[in-house]
Amino acid sequence: MDILTIVLVVLVAFLAGVESILDQFQFHQPIICCTLMGLVSGNLEAGILLGGTLQMMALGWANVGAAIAPDAALASVGSSIVMILALEGGNVAVADAIVTSIAVATPVSVAGTGLSMIGRTIAIPMVHAMDKAAETANFKMIEFWHWAAITMQGVKVAIPALALCFVAPDAVEAAMTAMPVWLVNGMAVGGGMVAAVGYAMVINLMASKEVWPFFALGFIVAIIGEITLIGLGVIGVSLALVFITLKEAGSAGSGSVDALGDILDDY
Repeated sequence: MDILTIVLVVLVAFLAGVESILDQFQFHQPIICCTLMGLVSGNLEAGILLGGTLQMMALGWANVGAAIAPDAALASVGSSIVMILALEGGNVAVADAIVTSIAVATPVSVAGTGLSMIGRTIAIPMVHAMDKAAETANFKMIEFWHWAAITMQGVKVAIPALALCFVAPDAVEAAMTAMPVWLVNGMAVGGGMVAAVGYAMVINLMASKEVWPFFALGFIVAIIGEITLIGLGVIGVSLALVFITLKEAGSAGSGSVDALGDILDDY
C-alpha cells in the first residue's frame, strides 16, 4: 500500500474502534467499515460485498451481561485489509479474496475480544481517576480522562491495522494461491452459511408468534425474481407499518401489553 492509503486505512480503523464504544455513527458495523475500507483503497465494490456478508454474521453479536461479544470493528478492519492486500497483486479474483477474508474475520474477532478485555481493564483506573477529579470539581481532568479512554478504544484497532498494512501483498497472494481446492470450496460453503447463522441468532432473540407470519411471508416474497431490492424495501416498510397499526389498534381496545398477541389469540 502507498502511504496515503495506509493513513486512510488506519484512520478508518481508529474511527471503527471508537465507534465500537460510542455507537454514534456505527462505523464499527461491517457494512460501513468494510465499505469505507474499500473506498479508501480503491476497491469499493469488493468492500461493499465483504461488508454485506460480514454484517449477516455480526447481526447476532451483542454484549449480554458480562459476556463480551466478538469485536466487529477488528473483524471488519482485519478482513478488509487482508482482502485489499490480496487484490493488490492482481492475480486473485475478487470472489476468492472475499471468501478468504470472511474466514479470517472470525479468528480476528475472537482475538479482538481479548483486546477488549484488556482495554476495559485499563479503563477501570481511568474511571477512578475521573471520580477523584470530580471530588475537586476538576472538569478539565475529567474531560482529559474521557478523551484518553475513547482514544484507547480507537488505538486498540488502529495498531493491529497498521501492522497488517505492512504485510507484503505477494505473501498474501501466495498464501491464497497455495490453498488446495477443497479448502477454498469449504471456505465458500462456510461463508454461505454466515448469513443463515446470523439471521438464526437474531431470530432466536426476537422470535414471537406476532413476527412469525411476517418472517414466513418474507421468504415467499424474496424468491419472486421480478421484484427489485427497492420493491422488497417498499414491501418491508409496508409490513412494518401494518404491524405498528395493528399493535396500536389492539392496545387502544384492550390496554394489554401484548396487544397484537391478543388480536391473534382472538382470531
